[in-house]
Amino acid sequence: MTNQTVTLSDIQAARERIAGKIVRTPTVLSPNLSERLGVPVHLKLEHRQTTGSFKLRGASNAIASLTADDRRRGVVAASTGNHGRALAHAAKLEGIRAVICMSRLVPENKVSEIRRLGADIRIVGKSQDDAQEEVDRLVAEEGLTMVPPFDHAAVIAGQGTVGLEMLDDVPDAAMVVAPVSGGGLAAGVAAAIKGRKPSVKVIGISMERGAAMQASLAAGKPVLVEEMPTLADSLGGGIGLENRLTFSMIRNLLDGIVLVSEDEIAAGIAHAYAEEREIVEGAGAVGIAALLAGKIIAKGPIVIFLSGRNIDMTLHRRVICGEPDPLGGISA
Repeated sequence: MTNQTVTLSDIQAARERIAGKIVRTPTVLSPNLSERLGVPVHLKLEHRQTTGSFKLRGASNAIASLTADDRRRGVVAASTGNHGRALAHAAKLEGIRAVICMSRLVPENKVSEIRRLGADIRIVGKSQDDAQEEVDRLVAEEGLTMVPPFDHAAVIAGQGTVGLEMLDDVPDAAMVVAPVSGGGLAAGVAAAIKGRKPSVKVIGISMERGAAMQASLAAGKPVLVEEMPTLADSLGGGIGLENRLTFSMIRNLLDGIVLVSEDEIAAGIAHAYAEEREIVEGAGAVGIAALLAGKIIAKGPIVIFLSGRNIDMTLHRRVICGEPDPLGGISA
């Protein structure tokens, strides 16, 4: 791997490296969404992954790529929850110390799961950038090895393995829809898909409240964006002003980014539950949200990526019951 991009061969190698450490999640047809859109709509059920999100792929590949010295010193990461949980799980399997740094915006249900897995937890500040400062301190002072949540070649390659599975399951796909935050997932998926079938369109979805990648693309460089409470809390945080990989990969490989509102995300969560019988968090529902809002149009089969299920269940109940302000302080 270079410090410029992640290639199809990197992703294929990651697929072999993490086989047996992750679940090969199913891809299913959604009759309801297919009827609405007039083309086959498939759902990649990655929220059924062992730790409840796709993040286990990247974390497992990163852990498997560590040197013996890295393993001895332990790993550290900033996280909005799902990466921390995945890294804690992957590190525990290998007997490696893990320290996870999070801001106060991370929901308690995600924090408690990481604690249950035995990781050391540091709650710092009000943003991913604040949490990252603590990571940098631990790297400098304690010699821990940083495993970033997205801007890391092994992490991106691991996430990209889900793109290979998508094409195996739906070889005639015309479009793939993936959530975008820091870009690790979307960059990996796009690299895998464009590497095997360049004609497939890859569309990224983010929330209107604090879409750092979209703002950075508009500015032509990584920029700081205020992090705000949102139903799609896993998509919060910046992309890093010193971004090495995901910004350029997203810019070069994606066919577009669509933003969805909080009401549209809520509708996506509710649809997943009522029509698909799936419990997904806000970040995992943004693809459905964009489709329901009429923001995605395709002429052939679509694969929508359900990326995670780690939602606070009180919040989930509020959303599916149609409460006008479902966050209600839960994630604030």
